[in-house]
Amino acid sequence: MEKVYIETYGCQMNFADSDVIASILKGAGYGFCEAMEEADFILINTCAIRDNAEQRVRHRVRELRALQNKHPQLRIGVLGCMAERLQSRLMTEEENVSFVCGPDAYRRLPDLLSQVRSEVGGRRSEVELSTTETYADIEPVRLSGNGISAYISIMRGCQNYCAYCVVPYTRGRERSRDPETIVREARTLFEQGYREVTLLGQNVNSYRWNEESFTFPELMAKVAEVDPQLRVRFATSHPKDLSDSLLEVMAKYPNICRCIHLPVQSGSNRMLKLMNRKYTVEWYLDRVEAIHRYLPDCSITTDVIAGFSTETEEDHQATLELFRKVRYDYAYMFMYSLREGTYAWKHLDDDIPEEEKKRRLNEIIALQGEIALENNQKEVGREYEVLVEGESHRSKQQLFGRNSQNKVIVFDRGDAVAGSYRRVKVISCTAATLIGELVQ
Repeated sequence: MEKVYIETYGCQMNFADSDVIASILKGAGYGFCEAMEEADFILINTCAIRDNAEQRVRHRVRELRALQNKHPQLRIGVLGCMAERLQSRLMTEEENVSFVCGPDAYRRLPDLLSQVRSEVGGRRSEVELSTTETYADIEPVRLSGNGISAYISIMRGCQNYCAYCVVPYTRGRERSRDPETIVREARTLFEQGYREVTLLGQNVNSYRWNEESFTFPELMAKVAEVDPQLRVRFATSHPKDLSDSLLEVMAKYPNICRCIHLPVQSGSNRMLKLMNRKYTVEWYLDRVEAIHRYLPDCSITTDVIAGFSTETEEDHQATLELFRKVRYDYAYMFMYSLREGTYAWKHLDDDIPEEEKKRRLNEIIALQGEIALENNQKEVGREYEVLVEGESHRSKQQLFGRNSQNKVIVFDRGDAVAGSYRRVKVISCTAATLIGELVQ
């Protein structure tokens, strides 16, 4: 039995894809190993959303040359968004890459592996995008994770074409998965002992099945009804499509978690228009107000880009002001990096100096740190139901878990065990973590 080692970079969707890859290869008779030194094939599942992510992968591929020198039979493949975007360039510039495989071609992996094994110096590429959901009938093999929380892909692709984003070009157009297969997967996971699922899509609000007769709010309700003890989360929401119908469903089912990731990207209407985000700051704030109206205890998280093309100091200050208004519980904050093939790459200059991007990013990070600490300080004294996930990284005498708002709470283990729900009272905090104690 030949063995495969899978290394995953990037978003939650990539980790879910790695589980699909494992299922396909297991069905073809391949085994898996935890040490790459034991592998016949190393598969690197990649992200292309930012230049830094791609550079990390290319550095990693070059690092593996030393391992290949020791094990000449070893074959390396680059999978995922980076494979789709760079294709043949990867195999010409990275000499030790034997094959690339795009996000919709994983069913062909067994043949690819067989071909590059049998052909001396063989190099192969499979990157054709699909117009239909590709893996709906595949039950993922969960190689990683904690056995408590799992991802379920409900749709693939994106057609919003934000000016800065490569996703429509690396994952294709939106296509949704049969809801029966999604609910069945959630039920199977619960029966296997999982207690939380996250429904994944580039824009879950765009989920549609059977010519729009079955929508995302309906899907959320169906998954929530699998069992009251199964927590349900989702990522990611596009602000332009966040409906009151979804918020009504969330309010109806207590096991749908009170946390919404709502990427804003900028607090300036001029920037949002240039980014092709298809909403205004006013629309965004209306959606935030609707979240608080239906779900008063809901946390809101976001993504933001510092230093997009032509961004002025006034635009930057508008972003800081939006952060002060919304008061996010968490934010993913990045400097803009130009991505080849996007609208911005073709039509807009990357004209903000690197040092200025860093300054603006650091100001956003500092402000968000203050807000997160103030938000967490308000949690002290409150009690939450926590899904226990495992040992704290700092002490084996402590466990950690998350509440419905997706906030991490660390507490002395007592008699709690991973996979159980326990009441925890918050007694102190940092900007990133709540410190609690079990409520007996």
